[in-house]
Amino acid sequence: MAEELKGGSGGTTDIYNVEAAEILANEALLLPISEAAPIYEKLLSTFPTAAKYWKQYVEAYMAVNNDEATKQIFSRCLLNCLQISLWRCYIRFIRKVNEKKGTDGLEETKKAFDFLLSYVGSDIASGPIWMEYITFLKSMPATTVQIESQRMTSVRKVYQKAIVIPTHHVEQLWKEYESFENSVSRALAKGLLSEYQSKFNSAKAVYRERKKYIDDIDWNMLAIPPTGSSKEEQQCMAWKRLIAFEKGNPQRIDATSANRRVTFTYEQCLMYLYHYPDIWYDYATWHAKTGSVDSAVKVFQRALKALPDSELLRYAYAELEESRGAIQSAKKIYESLLANSVNVTSLTHIQFIRFLRRTEGIEAAKKYFLDARKSPSCTYHVFVAYATMAFCLDKDAKMAHSVFEAGLNKFMHEPGYILEYADFLCRLNDDRNVRALFERALSILPPEESVEVWKRFTQFEQTYGDLSSMLKVEQRRKEALSRTAEDGSSALENTLYDVVSRYSFMDLWPCSSKDLDHLAQQEWLAKNMNKVDKPTLQNGSSALEKAPVGLATNNKVSPPSTKVVLPDTSRMVVYDPRQTKGPEFSAPSSVNSSTSTLALLGAGTGTTQGIDEILKVLSPPLVAFITQLPSVKGPSPDLDVVLSILLQSSIPVGNIGKPASSSQQVLTGPVPSTSDISGSSWSRLNQNGSANRLRRDGQLGKRKDLERQEEDDTTTVQSRPLPQDVFRLRQIRKSRGVSNPQTGSAASGGSAFSWEQSISTD
Repeated sequence: MAEELKGGSGGTTDIYNVEAAEILANEALLLPISEAAPIYEKLLSTFPTAAKYWKQYVEAYMAVNNDEATKQIFSRCLLNCLQISLWRCYIRFIRKVNEKKGTDGLEETKKAFDFLLSYVGSDIASGPIWMEYITFLKSMPATTVQIESQRMTSVRKVYQKAIVIPTHHVEQLWKEYESFENSVSRALAKGLLSEYQSKFNSAKAVYRERKKYIDDIDWNMLAIPPTGSSKEEQQCMAWKRLIAFEKGNPQRIDATSANRRVTFTYEQCLMYLYHYPDIWYDYATWHAKTGSVDSAVKVFQRALKALPDSELLRYAYAELEESRGAIQSAKKIYESLLANSVNVTSLTHIQFIRFLRRTEGIEAAKKYFLDARKSPSCTYHVFVAYATMAFCLDKDAKMAHSVFEAGLNKFMHEPGYILEYADFLCRLNDDRNVRALFERALSILPPEESVEVWKRFTQFEQTYGDLSSMLKVEQRRKEALSRTAEDGSSALENTLYDVVSRYSFMDLWPCSSKDLDHLAQQEWLAKNMNKVDKPTLQNGSSALEKAPVGLATNNKVSPPSTKVVLPDTSRMVVYDPRQTKGPEFSAPSSVNSSTSTLALLGAGTGTTQGIDEILKVLSPPLVAFITQLPSVKGPSPDLDVVLSILLQSSIPVGNIGKPASSSQQVLTGPVPSTSDISGSSWSRLNQNGSANRLRRDGQLGKRKDLERQEEDDTTTVQSRPLPQDVFRLRQIRKSRGVSNPQTGSAASGGSAFSWEQSISTD
């Protein structure tokens, strides 16, 4: 059986292998209960909140009528698995056991129903249980009028409880309740139904909201430790949303009932998030905030059984006990942490010392420290913590100094301890011993481990020393650290950055952020001058981009850089998603001069065939006009704007003195604009749906005068491209699914507007 739970590489046993657990559960169904029982026990020791396995296990015993074993299993699982299917199995067993016991059996069954509904009666799927209970009450015999009255009262109370719970069957329960009251007394029913109508409406409304949260939950999920998968995170968030919803008391019921629902939701959540310490903590703290500290303690106790290795939950539990004055209970929790010598850490010693100092005084803390320092798990952190506590809380500088000195013999090789000891001596204004400590430590520490100590020594001299000692320590630091650098000679050189480090204070700097960036880059280049080739430097600042901008080297700290690195705009190209890769084509000179214009028209094919296809369907005057347009590099103007300009301009492009033939007069009015990409305000739709350019009054009058002259003079030059040409252009663009080729930028829109305005003015 253990082999079934093998998973991963190397045959490592994974007891939380969900697939293997499902296989075992399916195999157990085919075995007799005597052989299946060990399998179920193994599964349930790993998944103690898996209601489906408990149900499968108990039904196996119920099938062989082993009532004692069935009762034992129910006593183990019911209160930890608040799932409707398991509890319905329980009530089915109770009714079966008591069906032949007469009145006593009916009373036991009634108690079982009340017990069941007190735990899972607020479940959204509990409607069938409420209905079953009501049916059971109605079927109970009534030998006297008094018993009949008591039975009806009991049925009414159950109905009134059921119709205010947001369940799947709340509407059905309400209809049955109406029928019940009307069958008993119509006069009494009117008052009762009007009283509970609003409560039922509220429950029905909350049910709709509650269902949205519950639909996101996977009720077949097994409780496994967090793995960080997206499904687990989604389920965790779904449960937290449901809990927050219940905490909000959307139905505005009394506080006791609302807290009962929140408790029920937490209990259901822990069936699936059993190994999540944050859920346990939230549950316990919620109990404490609502005033039920005893319930919070019980939750913490259950949490430590579920997660015995969680040191964090133990601290939270001890904090709760200490906050309510249960000092001995809190002390036992700390002692339980220290009892496991394998998992004892320095943090455990430190927290227990602090606890003893708070609760029992200085001597108790000192006594435990003297014992803890001999522990193999004791690190320099314990010495630092106790010395700091003695200095700050007990005001005993002598004791703190003694502790630091005692630890120095043991932790001289720890840079962190040296720095803490130096800080303590600085607070004592003992500069002589600070220098002696640094000298003693640097004589022992290897260069690669002494970086932070040298840095602190340099800062100390820069702050408290004279100029000669400052420069001397800086030079010694460079000499010591140059042994670990690849280029030791460059590390020994003095730079302007040394001056910056020397004359800065906190967040005050003797130069600007720009100067700091420059110095950092120059220092990086000086150290890497042999690694950066000349072509790289000549091509731009690619090498400088690798330098630590705004950050000093050699452990010098500078403020965050405010420099913004801008892209190289000279390398930018126009992006057009319709462009396709393909070889460039050669076209006649008249076509090459209008390449950008054809792209504007929406050819987009990259071949001469597409261009020729467009030119064939256009009239000769328009082809001549297109070939005369200059080549444009960059964003292209809006085609509809260009066409509207052509329709409103007086450029001679057609036959002189000849009206268009009837076959050419396809359209006689302005063509509506089809451009909807640029979103510009160059044109707007009038009431007829056409697109009209916003023009100045002077230009409008000028164009009207020109149109009158064209009507009077039969030799007037045809002033517009033929409407059918414009129509064909738009039809080609629509058939190709081509929209405006412009980028939609303000720059391109502005140029197109100026172009149109200049043409209109001319």
